[in-house]
Amino acid sequence: MGVRSLTQVEAAERARLVEVRRYDIAVDLTDLPAGSRVVCTSTIAFTCREPGAATFADCVAEIESATLNGVALPPPVDGRIALPDLAAENVLTVVTVRADSTQGEGLHKAVDPADGEVYLWTDFQPDNARSVWACFDQPDLKAPHAFTVTAPAHWIVLTSSGDPEIESVGSSARRWTFPPTSPLSTYNLVINAGPYYELRREGAGHDLGLFARRSLAPILDRDADELFRLTTQGFEFFTEKFGMPFPQRKYDQVFAPEFAGAMENYGCVTWMDWFLRRSTPTRAEWDLFARYLLHELAHMWFGNIVTMRWWDDLWLNEAFAEFASNWAAVSATSYSDAWAAHLAGEKLKAYLVDQGPTTHPIRQPVRDVAAAAATFDAITYPKGASVLQQLMTYVGEAQFSTGLTKYFAKHAWGNATLEDLVAAIAEESDRDLESWHVGWLDIAGTDRLTLEQDEDGFTLVAQGPNGEPRPQVLAVGAYQRNRRQLERIARVLVEVAGERTPLELPPADLYLVNDDDLTFASTRPDAQSREAFFGNAGGLPTPISRAVAIATAWDMLITGEAPAGEVVRCLTGVLAVETSESLIEPHLNRAVDVALLWSSETELAATVAAACRSLVGDARLRKVALRGFARTAADLDAVGWLQTEAGDDVDLQWRALVREAQLGGDTAAEAEALLARDPDPEAWISRLTVRAATPDAAEKQAVWQRVVVDQAVPLGMVHQVMAAFWSAGQDELLRPFAAAYLELVPTVAEGGMMAAMTYSKLLFPLFGVDETVVEKAKALVGDAEPVVRAGVLERADLVTRMLRARRA
Repeated sequence: MGVRSLTQVEAAERARLVEVRRYDIAVDLTDLPAGSRVVCTSTIAFTCREPGAATFADCVAEIESATLNGVALPPPVDGRIALPDLAAENVLTVVTVRADSTQGEGLHKAVDPADGEVYLWTDFQPDNARSVWACFDQPDLKAPHAFTVTAPAHWIVLTSSGDPEIESVGSSARRWTFPPTSPLSTYNLVINAGPYYELRREGAGHDLGLFARRSLAPILDRDADELFRLTTQGFEFFTEKFGMPFPQRKYDQVFAPEFAGAMENYGCVTWMDWFLRRSTPTRAEWDLFARYLLHELAHMWFGNIVTMRWWDDLWLNEAFAEFASNWAAVSATSYSDAWAAHLAGEKLKAYLVDQGPTTHPIRQPVRDVAAAAATFDAITYPKGASVLQQLMTYVGEAQFSTGLTKYFAKHAWGNATLEDLVAAIAEESDRDLESWHVGWLDIAGTDRLTLEQDEDGFTLVAQGPNGEPRPQVLAVGAYQRNRRQLERIARVLVEVAGERTPLELPPADLYLVNDDDLTFASTRPDAQSREAFFGNAGGLPTPISRAVAIATAWDMLITGEAPAGEVVRCLTGVLAVETSESLIEPHLNRAVDVALLWSSETELAATVAAACRSLVGDARLRKVALRGFARTAADLDAVGWLQTEAGDDVDLQWRALVREAQLGGDTAAEAEALLARDPDPEAWISRLTVRAATPDAAEKQAVWQRVVVDQAVPLGMVHQVMAAFWSAGQDELLRPFAAAYLELVPTVAEGGMMAAMTYSKLLFPLFGVDETVVEKAKALVGDAEPVVRAGVLERADLVTRMLRARRA
């Protein structure tokens, strides 16, 4: 059976014709402990504005029976159930079966290798509810959903609504009957089930729950205080800034095995349990987790309570949640360097993608849902968030917040568009946002900001991707040397309204364009201070100013205007003085990546390794420094030193073994011994990572079989394995796998959106590759699924830039 992707035209017509009153969905999970069969009965009550008309419902699952108003319906075609001769009031009832819940989209059975316990989760974004039961799978047909779930007696069942009634069904099962949800889109719903370990606490007037598989209970206990604290702080901040409390008392967060990423299901967020770090998290890991947690929480408003009408406004969900997470972290939590961490991590990815072949406007036409899947990217997320930060700067925070309050008050439980949001903010501002909205949201590409200096003074030169720069407000800082540090002696706010803007700046040793990181633009120092810029970035006085300098250096690397050596010098200079624990780890990771992936000079890795060793003596940074050293240790003696320093830290010992394997050491016995004493249920993946790093053809082939052919590694952990697989210095060994990747590309979409995103990017060869392979990969995706085409082209662009930098 073929499956058609819903188009915007079809969705608009269906929304014009029908209104969904309610879903009643019965789900039977009792087969799962021993089998993999899931049976669902979806009953949809809906009206038709034109009785006698016809439409269709979406269903990709196997159908046992389907009736409309009591009349049997024929089998679906292309994943669509034809609904002819509609009445004014209609009831559609469809019984579906998923014979195999371990494969496919929408629903997944996972088995914990630690104890054999079974867990079940659903994930419906963008249109995977239809993979499990019949529905109208589009965001603007919102309706209450009432779930009845029959599950094994020792399981806990969680959905998107409040407390259920629970009754026994025989001796081995219980039935969970949940109250109806508020009106929600089909992709906002969830069922999480299994013998979960549960913690509950009151916070901000809500009943907060945390869940993890039983084998991870000690780790959840370790992290619970911080998770509850962050959730409470987020609720308090968003309630104030959005002028609307989250209306459901119960809010659960479920850490599910084999889940990929995180999903903002209403009232019940699902996380991949990789976020429960097996090793005590570093400050940077907590910073990232805090921002992700606040991102998913912000979605309760942006996406769930108010939902985009169609996928062309996906950014209304994702960019706003990303922006709001940083806003909340800085304003309401201890993670006050969140915007700088956003710049050091996600925003630098966006600068790269936005200057490559897969860039697109933040808001763009989306013909069908398949095309929407390709827009879950660095443009929609970090660029979108940065643009919204610029909008708040442009109109003022108070006006911005008041506009959001009015937006939620007007559109709660409905659907909205870009125009609705811009209008709400414009009403509170004295700005004309029409040109802002067109420039920032409808045009792809990155502005370039350059400071020029001549006998007449300073000029900020702004170039937009199409010539005219976007309207924006930014700062330029002037810094004067004061002993070993630079001191800001002036900060000039600049409103860009044309290509050239004169500035009044005092004489200084260094000028920083986009100081405080208020806009999204690539920047360049003035020609006279380029050398001072690269050599003195570490002298800048704040984490954000140093991160802005690194962003400039990074952008010059990816555009071929600075060699890897200069960028490593800039990064190690910052690392020597950086005070923010939230930033040291991402800066160090970037320095390692530049040295190993962007250069063929082995001495750069040695430079980074030396920087790591210099940080080991600081107790706060010890773990981070040893992690960096684990990627750059030059020889087996250095690895031995690392293993001694790592002591009982199992995570560091695994990292040391990966490096030992890359350097040709015999790791088999050590790895098996470490595997035997590692309590992590996924320790086998760490063992596989060591094999992946080994410069041996048979080991490479075995790892490729497990990851690519068997697809045995959970999607969220493929990156760990493949980062070791594509190891520097192993080009000859890796060439056959570059060819194997080309053979894989035509089939990579078969596993669904998340698999296609993961495999198209992370399996793309980083070594053992040349421009010929890159061009062949690009040629293969001319008519591929949009998500595959975007993934391959994005990585092809990245590798092309890396190859150019290695030759420089």
